[in-house]
Amino acid sequence: MTRQQISLNPATDEVVATFPVHTEDQVREIVAHARYASIWWKQQGFHGRRRALLNWKRYLAGHNAELVDLLHRENGKPRPDAGLELLLAIEHIDWNARHAGKVLRSRRRNPGLLLANFSARVDHVAFGVVGVIGPWNYPIFTPNGSIATALAAGNTVVFKPSEYTPAVAQWYVNAFADANPEAPTGILSLITGDGETGAALCRSGVDKIAFTGSAATGRKVMSACAEVMVPVVMELGGKDAAIVAADADIAAAADAIAFGAMGNSGQTCVGIERVYVERAVRDQFLDKLRGVLADVRPGTGIGASYGPMTMPSQIPVVRRHVEDAVASGGETVIGDIGDIGERFIAPIVILDPGHESAAIQEETFGPTLTVTTVTSLSEAVDLANDVRFGLGGAVFSRRRAREVVERLDTSQVSVNSVLGFAGMARLPLGGRGESGFGRIHGPEGLLEFTRTRAVATQRFPVPGVHLLSFRRAPWIDRLLPHLIRLLHAR
Repeated sequence: MTRQQISLNPATDEVVATFPVHTEDQVREIVAHARYASIWWKQQGFHGRRRALLNWKRYLAGHNAELVDLLHRENGKPRPDAGLELLLAIEHIDWNARHAGKVLRSRRRNPGLLLANFSARVDHVAFGVVGVIGPWNYPIFTPNGSIATALAAGNTVVFKPSEYTPAVAQWYVNAFADANPEAPTGILSLITGDGETGAALCRSGVDKIAFTGSAATGRKVMSACAEVMVPVVMELGGKDAAIVAADADIAAAADAIAFGAMGNSGQTCVGIERVYVERAVRDQFLDKLRGVLADVRPGTGIGASYGPMTMPSQIPVVRRHVEDAVASGGETVIGDIGDIGERFIAPIVILDPGHESAAIQEETFGPTLTVTTVTSLSEAVDLANDVRFGLGGAVFSRRRAREVVERLDTSQVSVNSVLGFAGMARLPLGGRGESGFGRIHGPEGLLEFTRTRAVATQRFPVPGVHLLSFRRAPWIDRLLPHLIRLLHAR
């Protein structure tokens, strides 16, 4: 008997839908079907794939109210935030559809003097079948960054969503088929289940895995993929910092940081979890932050700023981090431990916790923020870099942003804003350290989902000169030392 997975509304525990937990054999069968469909998908070429992806994005746009409502019910975020997430996902589909052909076209290379009778080129070849394991916090936008890119590059995709958001994933996958009725099944497929299902996908014969989630789960995915030598791209957690310089627009910084920290209940891998602010403007920044957060509240109805914690097991993590921050010397200046409820958490801001506290060193993934007072921007950068993560960050300064950006050890930075890089389909997204490796989004993302193929073609033979042959003339062997000196000794 097939095990079942129940999806619940995180605000009410209402059942949204029920899904099967796919077995290893079922996963292999779905991947095999995707491999068969990949023949047709590759034959469509860039032009045909562009048409199919644009059909899909128009369908998503035309039926956006249905998906926004489902996102609200299954994920918990307010409908306006769900609409923003969908808009960003559609932007990325559109960009990939329109630019894959240009980014991935074959390119000629100079063969060099030694083999001047050859032509040379580099092709970018689709892997075949890509497995995508997606998260629950942005169940459309985040996996779409891998899915739309992999499809545009010529791969078929098998998508395993989080067990917290399978209904959203099913709607999204079905939308592709509904928008492209002439396409065979298997271009974009869905499997549902738990961690065992994800491990089965890694071992199912896919050609690459794109994973988004925690570093702990990422290690498990990498281990399963290593058994069968499947390459991976890892988009993992973050502990992003915002640096506020004395010359910043303090009101604008407070407004942006409040959204970057508390938006989506703080459940954002590139959200702001730490602030380093110069002492001269620290009190002014806190005053402005209090003003912004005074009107920010969690809930499910109209006017709610963000929804419930989607994953209940994350709530004890938030509580532990707040308690540890206070125990290390931090002071709660907005909210306190009593604002951590069974489903909802109101904004909590902690001033000057210990640098080694969990609230500084570990990903919290909740609507909390630490604010650390610094005496200089140099100190701010040193502290911002002194964590295991390296995903994104933000800098607020009118004149000194560039020098801070150049020293920040992160892969993405927003200047005088937050999260801007995530909304731009042209920019790559990825991390270092505990934040992962590889890139999604932009040209770098398209290249991530292809492998290179070098092609060297002999255009004509050179009479009497056979360098790559056992029939090489003795005079060529005698010439080689002279040729080495002539070409490379100067």
